[in-house]
Amino acid sequence: MTIQEASDRYQIPMNILKEYESWGLCGAVKNVMGAWQYDDEDLERLSLIMTLHDIGFTTEEVETYMRLALEQKGSERERLRMLNRKREFTLDELHFRERQLQRLDYLRHEIQKTQDRKE
Repeated sequence: MTIQEASDRYQIPMNILKEYESWGLCGAVKNVMGAWQYDDEDLERLSLIMTLHDIGFTTEEVETYMRLALEQKGSERERLRMLNRKREFTLDELHFRERQLQRLDYLRHEIQKTQDRKE
């Protein structure tokens, strides 16, 4: 399947496909008559790449994770460390947003209270 077919069929942004190719991790990707050809294994890797992007990994973090996963045996500990760091960051961000919501709700409540007294 060509890069355009992969993008269209699986809704993979073209920039992610080009990243994947530029990293040289396309194990079974073949250049046939000037067009890259993706197989099922490549699509599985691209699915993981999309997941990593979706959970907030930067492009550099995705590349590091994928290199660890594909090129280094016994890299589970490092990949788990990366995932744990991202999880902690996401939880911190979530707690920050919860505090923001509490403050927003407080301000809304104060305005509503003032309006209720006027009526």
